[in-house]
Amino acid sequence: MVIASIDVQDGRVVQLRQGSDLVLQRDNAVELAEEFDRYGEVAVIDLDAAMGKGNNAELIKGLLRKAECRVGGGIRTPEQAQELISLGARKIIIGSMAFRDPAKKGTGKPGGEFTLNKYFLETLVKKIGRERVIIAVDAKKTENGEAPGYEITVDGWKTSTSLPLIETAAEVSPYASELLFTCVDREGTMEGMDLEPVKQLCDVAGENCRITAAGGVSTLEEIEALAAMGCDVQLGMGLYTGKINLADAFIRSLNWKKTEGLLPVIAQGSDGQVLMTGFSDREAAAESFKRGNLCFHSRTRNKLWMKGESSGHTLKLLRLRADCDRDALLAVVEPAGPVCHTGAWSCFGVDRRFTWDFLQSIIADRFRNPLPGSYTATLDDRLVREKIMEEAEELCTAKTHDEKVWEAADLIFFATALMTREGVTAAEVLDELDRRHKK
Repeated sequence: MVIASIDVQDGRVVQLRQGSDLVLQRDNAVELAEEFDRYGEVAVIDLDAAMGKGNNAELIKGLLRKAECRVGGGIRTPEQAQELISLGARKIIIGSMAFRDPAKKGTGKPGGEFTLNKYFLETLVKKIGRERVIIAVDAKKTENGEAPGYEITVDGWKTSTSLPLIETAAEVSPYASELLFTCVDREGTMEGMDLEPVKQLCDVAGENCRITAAGGVSTLEEIEALAAMGCDVQLGMGLYTGKINLADAFIRSLNWKKTEGLLPVIAQGSDGQVLMTGFSDREAAAESFKRGNLCFHSRTRNKLWMKGESSGHTLKLLRLRADCDRDALLAVVEPAGPVCHTGAWSCFGVDRRFTWDFLQSIIADRFRNPLPGSYTATLDDRLVREKIMEEAEELCTAKTHDEKVWEAADLIFFATALMTREGVTAAEVLDELDRRHKK
């Protein structure tokens, strides 16, 4: 997987060389998140919080509504992590708190002794689950006599812990589903990635803990080499300077050799309904990103084809994701009409799923394009509110099971009509319910 990084400082997207020298800054964090989300999860790092200089909480909340994000920077309590998960973060990146135990101050270090903070990590895993935890093992190269290596750094890469990278990674990996290794010496330099410590991390992390590498990656060849090692790659400077194209990076990270150049593709609606399957080669993947509509490789005709190019029933590409082995693709799409050549909504012989989103789309269309005799089109602000109160009372007084189903359907319909008039989407309400569930 290729992960694009959005580092935030003073409300702006920035790129720093080795964590200190400002190289560039932008004001379009939301637009970047929406674009990056097409290719993979987005790493959102709050540099101000990491350095103890404030935070960018409101901006990050907005990004979580636009993209699948993993969030890090200054997360110091399990409760903070849980709140971010409830707001929509896919995973949480933990740095300094994993390697500083405030209960141990015998060494005189400010904030606690540098050691594995097992209590914090155990509590964090209980709160949000190991599968949502990423531990950042950011490290700088050091010369220790006859044993040169890397040592963990914390506090926004400002403080060395003297903890050896490989041994510490082995100790911390049981608490995380992923380790994020940033080669601090190379970060932002565009000098290339040091692959040796990455190989060692792969050896000690185990099968259940992935490695994501960052720091100095500047070529597609490096991305391919890291993918061959089973690693994901996080891109920053190479992406923002235009040296690396994100679509090209995504394609190079896939396991084409295993499947002889063709990967199976599952097309899925944003509501989760499976629509069709097909195959993609490198050309089809590149064209999908370029056109914004899902393309396939036709095995019968041995050529590229875009779904809907003759019928008009295209599949707008929202995001493309690789599976854990990078040898299959999931395309989340927005269909322009029935997907199957038979005229069915899905190639798997089922009608379009009647979801809350679909209901709202019907209501919105009735408001925009009122048909003669349409009752929905007559629901102005006063009438829809009266109907909600009326249906709520009828649901509360319903006696039989069938009556309760009927009245509940009425109440949901009118509530959705009011939401639509007020610009509130069903997805926003479901997101809020999901947030409460995860708290």
